[in-house]
Amino acid sequence: MGTRFELVIAAGSNASRSPRDLRAAGEAAIEEIEEWHRRLTRFAPDSLVSHINRTAAKEAVRLDEDTWGLVLDALQVWRDSRGAFDITVAPLMPQRGFADSAVPASGASVGSGGLVLDPAARTIRFGAGRVSVDLGGIAKGHAIDCAAAVLRRHGVGHAFLHGGTSSGCAIGRAPDGRPWRVALDPAGTNVLDLADEAYALSDPGSQTTPAGAAHIVDPRSCMGVADRLNNPAGRSVVSGPSARVADAWSTALTVLGVVPPAFPQTYTARWISP
Repeated sequence: MGTRFELVIAAGSNASRSPRDLRAAGEAAIEEIEEWHRRLTRFAPDSLVSHINRTAAKEAVRLDEDTWGLVLDALQVWRDSRGAFDITVAPLMPQRGFADSAVPASGASVGSGGLVLDPAARTIRFGAGRVSVDLGGIAKGHAIDCAAAVLRRHGVGHAFLHGGTSSGCAIGRAPDGRPWRVALDPAGTNVLDLADEAYALSDPGSQTTPAGAAHIVDPRSCMGVADRLNNPAGRSVVSGPSARVADAWSTALTVLGVVPPAFPQTYTARWISP
């Protein structure tokens, strides 16, 4: 996923678990993240995403329960944001100078309307026209959600997990009994206080090509967010129950520049000026 994941488990706050048990829980959580990286990367030819992009135009691909839920959440955000978040943006990335997918996306169209889901069979296929899936805008949050679930199954009630500081999940509270505090800028002037809550931050300037092209693209216009004259040039932050939903919505809000009416009520949003 192109970033560093870090995990803090508050030993004193998890007194019912031995240090050995807590270490094993942390290792299991990191292994969970590594497994989802292998499955969801578009750069490895043997990943699940590459299998979908290679196969779904010819036949339906059956998904496991966790990946099915991931796709459902992604399409819900696509609908509620009116296309501002879209997991079929893969062909736009090489056009902007970023690396192409392992299964080349050139020639594919953009639009999640080209995805056909069968809930009864839990399958995905591509409908009329070729599309190419890129889960980069939601995969990190999904991996964090799954890793947090592993920690909870191991009896960990107090921990903090983040990926590249831009997505994270707070389990319980910090060792001092207060919410976990997240600094959203180097100066620490913008902070989030989280307890049993996740967050995601989207920054148009966090990844750029040597030519200066930003990685966040408006799927509706195929333009880079930073290329628009009316771009608010801020970073969007979303917090709520799920890291993957927050991840997707933070990208959508960066594209939209406003909070739409369909934004979920169990989440909060804010912007941070550059």
